[in-house]
Amino acid sequence: MIDLHYWPTPNGHKVTLFLEETATPYEIKPVNIGTGEQFQPDFLRIAPNNRMPAIVDHAPADGGEPVSVFESGAILLYLADKTGRFGGDGLRGRAEVLQWLMWQMGGLGPMLGQNHHFTRYAPEKVPYAIDRYVRETNRLYGVLDRRLADRAFVAGEDYTIADMAAYPWILPEAQGQDPADFPHLARWHAAIQARPATERAYAKGKAIQSEQAPMTEEAKKVLFGQGTR
Repeated sequence: MIDLHYWPTPNGHKVTLFLEETATPYEIKPVNIGTGEQFQPDFLRIAPNNRMPAIVDHAPADGGEPVSVFESGAILLYLADKTGRFGGDGLRGRAEVLQWLMWQMGGLGPMLGQNHHFTRYAPEKVPYAIDRYVRETNRLYGVLDRRLADRAFVAGEDYTIADMAAYPWILPEAQGQDPADFPHLARWHAAIQARPATERAYAKGKAIQSEQAPMTEEAKKVLFGQGTR
């Protein structure tokens, strides 16, 4: 059994996508990031960066004590190794998956996250910042669209953790993008959206989302106002 410390955000969805695809037994432990539950000492012991998701694997492959993992990309790699699935086949297949997983972790996620922040949540509209991140989103969509022009999925013909990492971040209308400008990306997105495991994963998130209070100014301070202390 795996404990999944989770809230229905793009990074949280990555992990439920994998767990549902592999039918790995897991239990969701909700971490309400709008009320500051990510700062609780018990959570910080497994996720010192006070971000979710994080997992605790109570049945690790070595048979030893439970293993905790934070950072969504690291979690996907850990689960791919644990199950032997979706991590890419052979030296070259693995390299393809790894480079596109790192691309998502280092570029797509952070840049689109800034898009979300300045277009939705910032206390004042900063035109330069909005334009900067909407344009960078457009560039990254273009990279992914060109990549998908001659293959079914990001790393080739097989669905992998590289796809699971990128998929939840692709929200064209919310990110100031026209899906018609990215036909290969749109085809890929629709194919993943139609997978039964994706439907199950997002249903889990929707059930938890109903518990989430509206995004108040106080919640924004909790999410975006942290410093060292």
